[in-house]
Amino acid sequence: MEAVAGERAEPGNLAGVRNIILVLSGKGGVGKSTISTELALALRHQGKKVGILDVDLCGPSIPHMLRAQGKAVHQCDSGWVPVFVDQEQSISLMSVGFLLENPDEAVVWRGPKKHALIKQFVSDVAWGELDYLVVDTPPGTSDEHMATVEALRPYRPLGALVVTTPQAVSVGDVRRELTFCRKTGLQVIGVIENMSGFACPHCAECTNVFSKGGGEELAQLAGVPFLGSVPLDPQLTRSLEEGGDFIQEFPKSPAYSALTSIAQKVLHRMPALLS
Repeated sequence: MEAVAGERAEPGNLAGVRNIILVLSGKGGVGKSTISTELALALRHQGKKVGILDVDLCGPSIPHMLRAQGKAVHQCDSGWVPVFVDQEQSISLMSVGFLLENPDEAVVWRGPKKHALIKQFVSDVAWGELDYLVVDTPPGTSDEHMATVEALRPYRPLGALVVTTPQAVSVGDVRRELTFCRKTGLQVIGVIENMSGFACPHCAECTNVFSKGGGEELAQLAGVPFLGSVPLDPQLTRSLEEGGDFIQEFPKSPAYSALTSIAQKVLHRMPALLS
């Protein structure tokens, strides 16, 4: 699938969305949903209004990470109203998890039904005014990815964050994701290395449980920016399991400085990269 130059669409419900970020990886289990969630929280604490679109249809974990599971999606004249996860309504979320009668229900759908829901998410969610829409995707370069890119491509600016872990196996899969971005005409904002060492909660020393530096090396070889490394942090794990606001609750943790630095780089790079 090749990019179509000059393509545009009627803005519709995305008219008020200033920037769209796809969070991608060729490998499952690297923490795309974690990065999507924490990036949204970090951008919110920079004063930005953020939406999260969870198109990981078979593994919608973000409602749990933001303590929003069980909340209802309502209809308005413009379509679906996303779920607001904070009192200030600065983070809104749309996920297939809100549409399942039972949270343990498996989504066993063939491609056409998945494509239809992704297109509906793009066209029929009334986001309102957003500085950033963060799109959490499933692993790989499957039909869902092509459907998501095709649906979102006309709405610019659109860029991709690529997430990897340090191991060579993960880096190899993510290299293919960068090829996917090139073939589909997606601008790459940068590469993030997740699970980059274990941060001791007692002394803050970081131990390289896996190998080291795979994400940075990949970014250099691909000629794209390396945005930073996020360590394995027990405080981050607990915050995600409890649906807390990690950025607010743990400002002294090793992962906090990494995530806020990545958010700052995204804020600086988006206008320059996609102008």
